[in-house]
Amino acid sequence: MFQSFIRTLLVSSFVVLAVSACQQESGGTPATSTESNTSQSGPESTVPDTAQNETSNLSETERLNAWFDEKYEEQLQRSPVQLTFLGRKDRYDEFDEFGVEAARDDAAWLMGTVEEMKADFDYDALTPLAQESWDLWVFQAEAAQRALEFIYHDYLFGELGGPEDQLPTFMINFHKVDTEADMRAYIARLRESGRALGQVLDQGKASAEMGIRPPRFAFEVALKRASNVVDGGPFTGEEDSPVFADARRKIDGLVTAGEIDQATADALVLEVENAMDEAFGPAYTAYIEWLQAEIDNADAEAQGVSALPDGEAYYNHQLAVYTTLDMTADEVHELGLGEVARIKGEMEAIREQVGFEGDLAAFFEFIRTDPRFYYPNTDEGRQGYLDDTRTYLAEIEQKLPQWFGRLPKAGLEVKRVEAFREVDGGAQHYMPGTPDGSRPGVYYVHMSDMSAYSKTDMETVAYHEASPGHHMQISIAQELEGVPQFRTQAGFSVYSEGWGLYSEALAKEMGQFQDPYMDFGRLTAEMWRAIRLVVDTGMHAKGWSQEQAVQFFFDNSAIPEGAVRSEVRRYLTFPGQAVSYKIGMLKIQELRAMAEEALGEDFDIRGFHDTVLGGGALPMPLLERRVQHWVESQGG
Repeated sequence: MFQSFIRTLLVSSFVVLAVSACQQESGGTPATSTESNTSQSGPESTVPDTAQNETSNLSETERLNAWFDEKYEEQLQRSPVQLTFLGRKDRYDEFDEFGVEAARDDAAWLMGTVEEMKADFDYDALTPLAQESWDLWVFQAEAAQRALEFIYHDYLFGELGGPEDQLPTFMINFHKVDTEADMRAYIARLRESGRALGQVLDQGKASAEMGIRPPRFAFEVALKRASNVVDGGPFTGEEDSPVFADARRKIDGLVTAGEIDQATADALVLEVENAMDEAFGPAYTAYIEWLQAEIDNADAEAQGVSALPDGEAYYNHQLAVYTTLDMTADEVHELGLGEVARIKGEMEAIREQVGFEGDLAAFFEFIRTDPRFYYPNTDEGRQGYLDDTRTYLAEIEQKLPQWFGRLPKAGLEVKRVEAFREVDGGAQHYMPGTPDGSRPGVYYVHMSDMSAYSKTDMETVAYHEASPGHHMQISIAQELEGVPQFRTQAGFSVYSEGWGLYSEALAKEMGQFQDPYMDFGRLTAEMWRAIRLVVDTGMHAKGWSQEQAVQFFFDNSAIPEGAVRSEVRRYLTFPGQAVSYKIGMLKIQELRAMAEEALGEDFDIRGFHDTVLGGGALPMPLLERRVQHWVESQGG
């Protein structure tokens, strides 16, 4: 439940995860293409099924696309939260229905649409792009149906978060208040949040009764986060709690904008206080009390999910979900060991380049502990990190047109994570903006403990989370035109995270990482993802302990200890997701190598990137077929 809840609330990749639909092949001119190269890299060249040679099929394709838009609108209307993420204010005063029955209803609805589609449309009469949309719709419906088998296995909360921090994150960052009606919807949602959190908690209780609980450390961090949410007014203390403070700011903003007078503002504040006292607060009290009562039943020494009832089958399911490929735990593990060995060789070359005397293990310790590689744990140090990150992103922004025909229109901001959900050593992450650009994408940085983040890593993370990584990929997806809308809101971790990791290597090709220590940081990040293949499968399929996983990190990387321990806790509470990064990267690189070999001198990197991004987030089998079609359309 936690994962489905987070997918709804965060739309990651990430996390994120993860998370909804797919993207398109657009018809207009790309923002940066010129007449001399549109034949190679513009959208028309990356769409194998152009109108010129598919005119006889357009009628059925147009009819299906209209049907997709109709069904996607029905799907959106089932999720007030998703509507809000898209910048819409339909059902603005509601939350989704959460829990097992809601998940079953959603899966049944999706499978019903598949039956309807197969009965009403002729697959063979569709253009290749429309066939891709068909296959994607079916893939998502069948995935939702399969997920029901393990619906009680997903942990309610973990290192990356849980409902306790995602509810306030949603209210603060996504529920925009422009009018008095918006604020009244905000208040209604505060009252609805009690029901929503209660439904999530009910599923957590049901899982616990089946012997399915996250490790004890996850209970501890969830307790801390939940307590932070209700620390302050109107519940305790002199300062306002995070959500109450947010509500006051938004009401004050209405006064400043002339939308309401002060008397109305005062009345609204009182309504917020009542909603928090009567619904929001009691829901958190019940949640905290359950955490406190259940924590002693959780394993003090964390174990992988293979120790759970049906845990081995669950983990195999997770691998299939997050790779979209038929890979066993053993195959993933061995692939990881091979990548670790390869990357170590490249690290040795940099160690020699900088003239470090000592072996690679000593170099890891030097990078991990030398103060020169860290910002001070002060406000000045935090600002320095943010400023330098913005500089790196500005540099690469100037180079993007040489590598991409299609560029995002959406803005990007770099921000520190809000204090109530900040975690020492927590993963930096990206939250998408709205399709219309009214809310920019945000690259968030945890900064409570600056000793958890080496300077050598920051350039790499910026390219992964922002450009040419998640911000670029997700924004382009949301801005695509000419395909069914459901394809603009995709969520396949192996695609999005694979692209993020591919972007790190691409940035090197683009001339970044001039400092060898920064380039070592890039290799450290790639090693990080290779280690994930070994460690995730090690803990969840091979019986590794938490400390074995930590030690494998120390033996093979220069990642700071705080970040290592946070990462291992993440894998323990989010099984399988972390393997998607390296699997996706390797697949994209494999497809690029195939295209380069097939096209030779005619290979165009802008055309390849526009093809990969121009179809949105796809499972790997569909992405492979898409690239093959592009190669064929280019004469390969």
